[in-house]
Amino acid sequence: MVSEAENFVDAMIKQGIEPNVVMYNTLVNGHCLRNEMDKARIVFNLMIEKGCAPDIVTYSTMINRYCKDKRLDEAMELFHEISQKGPIPDTVTYCTLMQSLFQLGKVSTACELFRKMLASGQVPDIATCLILLDGLCKTGHIEEALRLFQAMRNSGLELDIVPYNILIDGLCKVGHIEFAKELFHQLSDNGLKPSVYTYCIMINRLCKEGLPDEAYRLLGSMGDNDCLPNSCCYNVMIRGFLRNSYTSKATQLLTEMVGKGFSADIFTATLFMDLIIYSNKSILL
Repeated sequence: MVSEAENFVDAMIKQGIEPNVVMYNTLVNGHCLRNEMDKARIVFNLMIEKGCAPDIVTYSTMINRYCKDKRLDEAMELFHEISQKGPIPDTVTYCTLMQSLFQLGKVSTACELFRKMLASGQVPDIATCLILLDGLCKTGHIEEALRLFQAMRNSGLELDIVPYNILIDGLCKVGHIEFAKELFHQLSDNGLKPSVYTYCIMINRLCKEGLPDEAYRLLGSMGDNDCLPNSCCYNVMIRGFLRNSYTSKATQLLTEMVGKGFSADIFTATLFMDLIIYSNKSILL
């Protein structure tokens, strides 16, 4: 493998072409895309040996692939190497690492990395904030997520429905349904309309809280925001009805769903029939 990279570089030099960082990066990227990290590392080491210093693109490409492969130790090793060798990490590098850290449950390390990013003078953009917000919510750190969300609003960032969905989902998952409802109702005050996903989150949680009637009213109100229910919304609502023993309403809703041109997918159909069989009732008669 070493000889392949060396032969390629030597061939270029013999043709009077001095390989530059862009050419090396192309090789590194190609190996990373094919998940050939041993070869990518060989090219990385070779470019240093040949006196061509890796730039932030080289490091980011390697770090991104290591993170995708959950080889976080190697990704962090390269990140620490950056600070010693000169290239300044960009937001892409920080975001890649933070996302991977959150996925592996290393919340404190991810937050520490974010603070390091701020200390380095990097200004977090909306994509960076969303990664942090999503990571905090998915790991149950809802208080920190709320503080971050407020900071995002105070900073003047233009927020669309995405951060609201992330936070509403996070609040629902930890059982803070009242806070989630409050945030949901704030959408119109901020010039936003709920998306289908927003409604699905709320309907699902209301059903799990034993509030299927309220969930059904919310489903019925979707048209007020020019947002029509899709098969996912119907599936969630039918499941909520069945979990709360509203078998008749579940049947009616299934009929309504089909009448509106939706085809119940295999998950919906299987769930519906399994629950009918489990309850030992023939509600289709």
